Amino acid sequence: MYFFLMNLAIQDQGAISVIIPKSIANSLMNTRHISYAGCVGQILFFVFFISSEFALLTVMAYDRYVAICNPLQYEMVMNRAACLKLVAGVWVAGLLYAVLHTCGTFATPFCSNIVNQFFCEIPQLLTLACSNLYLAEIGTLVVSITFVFGCFVYIVVTYVHIFTAVLKIPSVQGRKKAFSTCIPHLVVFSVFCFTGCFAYLRPPSKTPSDLDFALTVMYSLVPPMFNPIIYSMRNKEIKNALSKLLGLRQSSLDISSRLVLKR
Repeated sequence: MYFFLMNLAIQDQGAISVIIPKSIANSLMNTRHISYAGCVGQILFFVFFISSEFALLTVMAYDRYVAICNPLQYEMVMNRAACLKLVAGVWVAGLLYAVLHTCGTFATPFCSNIVNQFFCEIPQLLTLACSNLYLAEIGTLVVSITFVFGCFVYIVVTYVHIFTAVLKIPSVQGRKKAFSTCIPHLVVFSVFCFTGCFAYLRPPSKTPSDLDFALTVMYSLVPPMFNPIIYSMRNKEIKNALSKLLGLRQSSLDISSRLVLKR
């Protein structure tokens, strides 16, 4: 599980690093310029990290399924070689998917060089297309949505089997431990899917709006920022550190209040 979480952290960091530094630099220099090559690079690497993350979340669902529904076979099924192959497949599939989308997006000439977003986003770029070549990218998006829906159904069915097995665990502590293992992954996947659907299933507008900006921020920044927080809440050391920090603050408040009362 921690091997998969390490790769998830790399993907989250990569997705943010592709778009945030350039956006911050533009804000500091009071400009909105980006080169054509830079725009291509943003599309390629952002789609690469996001698609790899979705594939990895699907693999992690299978990992949780084996761990809970077939615990005696876990070491044999999810051995080191199997995990390496799964993660390698995730990265390769993400790269191929990103190359496909990038080629489909930039195969058509653009009638304008103004992108109504804080980074190069595929739906906004398609609104700038001058020819019908953008239909190829729309076809790719339809295939992608079908694939995403298939993965979504797979994860839902997997968790139905997982929760059915968890409810059969006789001890309350065992059920609690199993749920604490699955809930963070389910929350991360739900946030990732719903924010992405809000962003890509809406019709792209040719005029900038606060709603478009907010939805783009939701799917591009919110999941990578919240994933570490969600998974860190399972770490006992982090829980203890937060408890000590809050306890220290509470003690400080109590001491200051006692000093005030003595006055």
